[in-house]
Amino acid sequence: MKIGILTGGGDCPGLNAVIRAVTRKAINNNDTVLGIRYGWKGLLESNFIKLDLDSISGILPRGGTILGTSRTNPYKKENGPAIAKENFNKLGLSALVAIGGEDTLGVASKLYKDYKLPIVGVPKTIDNDLSATDFTFGFDTAVNIATECIDRLHTTAESHNRVIVVEVMGRHAGWIATYAGIAGGADFILIPEVPIDVDEVCEAIKRRRERNKLFSIIVVAEGAVFKDKLSTKEEKLDEFGHVRLGGIGEALAKIIEEKTGFETRSVVLGHIQRGGSPTAFDRVLGTRFGIKAYDLIKEKKFGRMVSLRGQDIVDVSLEEATRELKTVDLNLYESAKTFFK
Repeated sequence: MKIGILTGGGDCPGLNAVIRAVTRKAINNNDTVLGIRYGWKGLLESNFIKLDLDSISGILPRGGTILGTSRTNPYKKENGPAIAKENFNKLGLSALVAIGGEDTLGVASKLYKDYKLPIVGVPKTIDNDLSATDFTFGFDTAVNIATECIDRLHTTAESHNRVIVVEVMGRHAGWIATYAGIAGGADFILIPEVPIDVDEVCEAIKRRRERNKLFSIIVVAEGAVFKDKLSTKEEKLDEFGHVRLGGIGEALAKIIEEKTGFETRSVVLGHIQRGGSPTAFDRVLGTRFGIKAYDLIKEKKFGRMVSLRGQDIVDVSLEEATRELKTVDLNLYESAKTFFK
């Protein structure tokens, strides 16, 4: 067989673990692997490299992706899907492993449905918002990075008696904010699933001051919104219709300082969360996903996505996996709210 691999959307730690696992298992079975460069853009342009044992050597602990990535959407290009199919056939591919989040796998699902391209999906996103899998790789690393940053911010907040608003990633789902906020001992966690009540946040900060807790840490997901619909988003859209987020932390810090009179600063963790070396958990999960993806190809089970269910790696349909986003379990958020007092 000749197997193609591509990585699309935002980069994250653990991508190289998947690439390494698929390639190693394929080579062990005398199959050929082509790495498609820069996501779906590479398939549209027939931009690829051959992957062998030398090219995957030493990549397990590396962040990012050795194949490069992009947010190119074939369905936004003239004849894009047809070109993707044509180039798939010209390359002589037997199957394609698409590694990505909701957008990349959404394209994979459509190409399988519309053109019957033999595609297998691997779920990747630090946002952990793909349904049909308990966890996506990249999430654990992002949470650990955000938690360490929150720990460090505690010391400077306490030293200066400041309120610090920490903006983390999370467009539609606040998984990073919730997990990192709980792990980092945040005094308030704000997520897209629950509109921000600024007065409630300010009252909590004031109550802490009354208990002689002169600093506070507020963790907010970049996609969180105010109840009064104050917008902090840019209007420019990418090919998947997403606006560039950012600014909620700064806006919230300004309002808190105005309403409480307490010195308030904002910190945007941004791309720091998805850069650098993956955690052991993400290395293992990415490896298990990659091996399972190859097995699905061998079994000709296409239109499927590998998934973590409990401790088991299983497979689900790409259509099911991309049908809706997995938002934060509000029972978990209620547990976090125990500390918002």
